[in-house]
Amino acid sequence: MPTEAGAQAPARGSLAYDPRVRAAVYQIVLVLLVTFLIYEAATNAIANLRAAKIASGFGFLEVTSGFDISQTLVPYSAAASTYGDAFLVGLLNTLLVAAIGIVLATVLGFIVGLARLSRNWVVAKLATVYVEVIRNLPLLLQLLFWYNAVLAPLPAPRESLRIYGVTLGAPGMFASLVVLVGLAAAYLLWRATERLARSPLERTLGKIAATIIGVLAGFVLLFRSGLLEATEGGIGFLNNRGLFLPKPLFGEGAWLVPAALAVGLVGAVAFRVWAKRRQEATGEQYPVGLVAFGLIAGLPALAWVATALVAGNPISFEIPQQQRFNLRGGLQVLPEFVALLVGLVTYTAGFIAEVVRAGILAVSRGQTEAAASLGLRPGQILRLVVVPQAMRVIIPPLTSQYLNLTKNSSLAVAIGYPDLVQVFMGTVLNQTGQAVEVVAITMAVYLTISLITSAFMNYYNSRMAIVER
Repeated sequence: MPTEAGAQAPARGSLAYDPRVRAAVYQIVLVLLVTFLIYEAATNAIANLRAAKIASGFGFLEVTSGFDISQTLVPYSAAASTYGDAFLVGLLNTLLVAAIGIVLATVLGFIVGLARLSRNWVVAKLATVYVEVIRNLPLLLQLLFWYNAVLAPLPAPRESLRIYGVTLGAPGMFASLVVLVGLAAAYLLWRATERLARSPLERTLGKIAATIIGVLAGFVLLFRSGLLEATEGGIGFLNNRGLFLPKPLFGEGAWLVPAALAVGLVGAVAFRVWAKRRQEATGEQYPVGLVAFGLIAGLPALAWVATALVAGNPISFEIPQQQRFNLRGGLQVLPEFVALLVGLVTYTAGFIAEVVRAGILAVSRGQTEAAASLGLRPGQILRLVVVPQAMRVIIPPLTSQYLNLTKNSSLAVAIGYPDLVQVFMGTVLNQTGQAVEVVAITMAVYLTISLITSAFMNYYNSRMAIVER
């Protein structure tokens, strides 16, 4: 609308009262203040280090370490390895515990969480007692219990407990095929019992019988073919210095077996995604479980046989031998590793169990009733209807528990397990005295691990979220 002649335009307000301008000014002032504080702290630290004649910088990582580490996943020696190598050893030990702990804690947590919702009064109460006891005891106390009260009283190496078993006799070029036949028979029997059984009890008993028959059939075939032989002295030993097991020795071309396993896993996931999309588009159904089983078990078996035909037996085992005073050979699993792993798994599983229980209870009861009205069995309802919907509630707090498990592994210093904190923050820091660099590197490592874990779980959560149409 045109303005009248002589009318003045409305006066603009002062920039000091513009919310956007004030927000920008406040943020600029905050950034400058933080930058100034960081600069002053760094300057003060450098001056104090120079006054105390303490070296600074990251050159110490190339200095020879001069100390041994009890568990190393990569080649390491006190005389030739550097502090950087010691850092790598501690980091790998931490990642090993965290990776195995996350998998085992997830499995145990889901089992306990489902058990708390069981209609069986005894099972539900036992799961409740487990959760309430484990969650309310300090983790450090539990680690000390497993290490000092359970593993330390084991006999000395001279009186080791023998683990009897079997070992490979003839060259094992066809061993994987025989095992594959036994597993396939167990799988077929399992599926047959699901179709023929008329009640949940019959299905449960049938699956147990099918598993036992399949395993026994596989062992019988292995013994009859001469691929397995019974051992008289045992294949493993248990004492207060750890668990001694057969150590795999990989020959020429043996890398093809794990490579084939990785290809099988990727192929199984890709086929599942493709089959799901095809089913949504056309309604066709595919035997996803059977194809995945064939890829995951069949490809490594074929790789083993092919390698054996070309280069001989690709995989053999070094059996530990009991000497006069100690054990020699084989693979040693340290008691510190076992105590840390068991403590972290049992402790974290108690929290995961509550997360799982809450997620399942968040699913409307009408979903279960609707699935039952369609004729789905209780196991199918839980697997196909309840758990997929509950995962949308479970994943966010589950991410926090994974992060807690990884960070809680730093308590390994209390029982002497050579993780990142014990090796780098402990021994390396004491020998070099470069606290600023060592602490900064350690903090950066745990921050990076946490961010990567969070990013992966957030991506998985976005894939599981409900898609609005």
